[in-house]
Amino acid sequence: MAITKGFQVLVDEAMSQVKTYSVEAVRSKLADPKVQIVDIRDVRELSAGTVVGSYHAPRCMLEFWVDPASPYHKKIWADESKEFILFCGAGWRSALAAKTLQDMGMTNVAHIDGGYTAWVEAGAPTETMEERKAKKA
Repeated sequence: MAITKGFQVLVDEAMSQVKTYSVEAVRSKLADPKVQIVDIRDVRELSAGTVVGSYHAPRCMLEFWVDPASPYHKKIWADESKEFILFCGAGWRSALAAKTLQDMGMTNVAHIDGGYTAWVEAGAPTETMEERKAKKA
């Protein structure tokens, strides 16, 4: 079977249809209670750290966690007053995920250009999962 629309075309289409923030723009929103940063990376990627205060929602479960009709729905996604800003490793998966959430009807979703890689390169605040657990203890 020939691929008629490759990943790069899908990513480019998504990028043209979703709100994209720079690292600096998101960094300025970190203290805003109406913003929820969402790490959609696979759990195995979290060993590298994550954005301070982010919520982990693995890409493979995102649609199920967002949809109130799903038995896996997470209430955090029902807060329409929040803007959900997604990130992945490089910004490709988060663009696709933001596009999917828009297709589901969400209007309060965006993603970070360059993903976690750009975040780290910019020296933006990160935390390890151990540091996050210690804060909650």
